[in-house]
Amino acid sequence: MNDPKVYDAIVVGTGVSGGWAAKELCENGLNTLVLERGPMVKHVEDYKTMNDDPWDYPFKGELSRADKEKYHKQLRVGWAPRDDVKHFFVNDLEHPYQETKRFDWIRGYQVGGRSLIWGRQSYRWSDIDFEANKKEGIAVDWPVRYKDITPWYDKVESYIGVSGQALGLKQLPDGKFQPPMELNCAEKELQQALATNFEDGRLLTIGRVAHITEKTAEFEGRGPCQYRNRCWRGCPFGGYFSSNSSTLPAAERTGNMTLRPNSIVHEVIYDEQQKKATGVRVIDTVTHEKIEFKANIVFLCASSMASVGILLQSKSKAFPNGMGNNHDQLGRNIMDHHYQLGASAKVDGHLDKYYKGRRPNGFYIPRFVNLDEKTQRKDFLRGFGYQGGANRTNWSEMVAEMGYGKALKEAILKPGGWEIGMTGFGEMLPHHDNRVTLSKDKKDQWGLPQLDFDVEFKDNEYKMREAILEEAAAMLKAAGFRDISTYDNETGPGLGIHEMGGARMGHDPKTSVLNKNNQLHDVPNVYVTDGAFMTSASCVNPSLTYMAFTARAANHAANQFKQHKFS
Repeated sequence: MNDPKVYDAIVVGTGVSGGWAAKELCENGLNTLVLERGPMVKHVEDYKTMNDDPWDYPFKGELSRADKEKYHKQLRVGWAPRDDVKHFFVNDLEHPYQETKRFDWIRGYQVGGRSLIWGRQSYRWSDIDFEANKKEGIAVDWPVRYKDITPWYDKVESYIGVSGQALGLKQLPDGKFQPPMELNCAEKELQQALATNFEDGRLLTIGRVAHITEKTAEFEGRGPCQYRNRCWRGCPFGGYFSSNSSTLPAAERTGNMTLRPNSIVHEVIYDEQQKKATGVRVIDTVTHEKIEFKANIVFLCASSMASVGILLQSKSKAFPNGMGNNHDQLGRNIMDHHYQLGASAKVDGHLDKYYKGRRPNGFYIPRFVNLDEKTQRKDFLRGFGYQGGANRTNWSEMVAEMGYGKALKEAILKPGGWEIGMTGFGEMLPHHDNRVTLSKDKKDQWGLPQLDFDVEFKDNEYKMREAILEEAAAMLKAAGFRDISTYDNETGPGLGIHEMGGARMGHDPKTSVLNKNNQLHDVPNVYVTDGAFMTSASCVNPSLTYMAFTARAANHAANQFKQHKFS
C-alpha cells in the first residue's frame, strides 16, 4: 500500500541522531514523518523497571539460561543486558547477522534507540582529529574542520545538558558545561599523582557526561540527576539526555511530527526522471504490510550499520550496487574504539571516607600521546584516553573465612578498602577493507538480507593496545597504589559500541559517499547523520559529534527546502 501524503521530510531512526533530526526539522516548520523499526517507548510511562531493586529479580538481575541464549551476542559486552533492561536490547535469535570476522553489534530497537542505554560520555573533537587523515596520508580528508562544527556543539551541549570541567586542552576543546560532578578521595589522589609525576601534560578530570546537574529553564520537562545510577532503565526525572525525554517531545510540541513505530525502513526510493529520492519502503512489523511513504527529504539515522544496510538495499538502474555506491565506497572503512583493556589496583588509606549517592559517571584521562614532538610515538599513529573510577569494595572482603554469627553481621556492615581502575579507549584507523556487505544467502524474518561483517583490528591497533596497558599500569604505579593488575579481554570491533563509518564524508564523490553537509554526493536530498558519516574515529565517545553534525545537517536541509531546492 502507498500513503498518498507527501511529507516534507522523513527521519529514519529515533536514537540520538534521529531525535535531533526530528527536533530541528520540525522546529524549522517541516512536516516530518519519523519512522522507528522498534516498538513505542513513552517517557516515564514505559520505563517499567525504573524503580526496581536487585531483590526484585530471581537471580538479582542475572539472565536465565534461556535468555542468555536469546541475547548471546549482546552479552559479549560483559555488563549488559541484564534482567532489568533486556527489553531495551535486541533478541539475537530474532535479529541475526553474519560475521565473516567477529563483530560485536550491540543494538536497541525501540523508540529512543540506544539513547536510553548509552554511556552518556560527551566529548568534542578538535582539529587534531579532523586534520589527522590529511596530515598522515590516511584514507581521505575530512571536508570540515572544528570551526565548522563549534556552533553546533554549543547548541547541542546547551540543550542536552553536559556536566564537566573546563581544561583548556587543545586535544579536548571545552564546551558549554553544567557544574561538574565530584571526584572522590581516591580519584583525587590519582589526579595529584599524574600532575606531579608526568611531564607530558596528562591529567585526570571528571567525565563530561550528558546529565543535568543544575536545573535551569531551558531543560523543559527535565529535572537534575538524582544520583541513582539506574540510567539504562530509563530516567523518570529526565536527568540524563535521551531522545524520549528531550528531542522527541520538542519535535512533538511543534505539531509537525508524525511518529510511527514498528516500521522497518529497508529501502530509499529513487526516481530516475527527477534524479532524487522520493521516499522510503517500509515493512510494518505488526501487520506485515509493505508500505511506501513519500517525502522531499530523507534523513537516515538508523544507526551507522543499519543506515549503510538500507543504502546497500536501495538498488536501482542508476545505483545497481546500492544508492550512492557507484564507486564501491559504501560499507567500507568500518571503525570502532578499542575497549576491554586497562588496569586496576588497590588504594591504601581513606578508610574514614565514603561517598554520597551513586554517581553515574567516572573520571576521564584525555589523550596525551602523538600530540606534538614531545609526545610522539614511533610504534603507532593516533591516540587513546581512559575512563575509570574508584570505589570502596564489597563487604565480603572484610569477612573472615571462619566468620559467622555476630562477627559476620558486624563485618557485613563495614565497607571494604578502596579500589581504582581504568579502561582504555583507543582510536581505530579507517581501513579500506574493513567492510560490511549484504549476505548473499542469509535473510532475516522479514525476508531482508542480513548484514555480513568483515572487520578486524590491524597492526596499528594492536601496537596501540600494548601502549594502553603499559601506560595504565604506569599511572597507577606512580600513584603508589598496590596489587596492580592489567587486563586485555578477548574482543573485536563493535564491542566499544562506537561503530562508525561505511558512508564517510569527503571532498571527492569517487572516494567518499557524503559531502560536507552529510548529503549523498549523488542524491543530495538524502542525508546520513548517524555514525556512518564518520571519516575517522578519534578516541573520544562519538555521540556528541553525531548530534552536532545532525543539527547542522537538519538546518541545512531546512534552508534548502525553503529555497525549493528539493521540490
